[in-house]
Amino acid sequence: MNKKHILLIDDDHELAELLADYLAQQDFLVHCCFDGQSGLEQAFTNQYDLILLDVMMPKLNGFEVLKALGQEHKTPVLMLTAKGDHNDKVRGLELGADDYLAKPFHHQELLARINAILRRIQLASQQGQSPLEAGHEQEKSILTVNDIALNHAIRAASCHDNPIELTGTEYQILTLLLENHGKIISKDTISEKVLSRKLSPFDRSIDVHIGNIRRKFLPFCTTEKIKTVRGAGYLFLTGEDS
Repeated sequence: MNKKHILLIDDDHELAELLADYLAQQDFLVHCCFDGQSGLEQAFTNQYDLILLDVMMPKLNGFEVLKALGQEHKTPVLMLTAKGDHNDKVRGLELGADDYLAKPFHHQELLARINAILRRIQLASQQGQSPLEAGHEQEKSILTVNDIALNHAIRAASCHDNPIELTGTEYQILTLLLENHGKIISKDTISEKVLSRKLSPFDRSIDVHIGNIRRKFLPFCTTEKIKTVRGAGYLFLTGEDS
């Protein structure tokens, strides 16, 4: 089995080296960069399966790195934020991070988050590549509800044939909502199925991801697609629901 490549961008040399050693023991290949600028250059120069990105760094901070990467850069990003800094978490997700982890953290928790993200990416890939019923492969790899289409083969979303750039997490959330269109899906369910973790109190990560999806579709869709059902969750609206 090929080892997964991780890019770790953190100016804390001691922590980065400890994490690199631990992840190497878990069969990952880790490349460390100690400032945002060199990390960004490395991200564009080489291919990685995951980026671990600290927020506070010299030259370019984590948010600036995320902005520079842009939505078209498909490598998933796990942000490492200061403990309890809610604004950092929200901002990172709004800029395209797939998930976040507050420092300090246990190594096992980091490993669980990494594996959860990589499983999501693998699942998205398998949705497009898995054997399907004869004569229906192309049709089955495309999920369409009203004017929104998801092409699992290339992990692409569109509205009225306009391409929409989504992060891996956003794509999986939208897939879950479309597959269950017309049904209310709770935030707990979304967190467990997409993030592979229970939703903790005051955790707004799902809300932020949903907000990102809405914002990206807004210029191309004339009607509301994802409805918030207070105290219950989210509902993807069909023509009958709206």
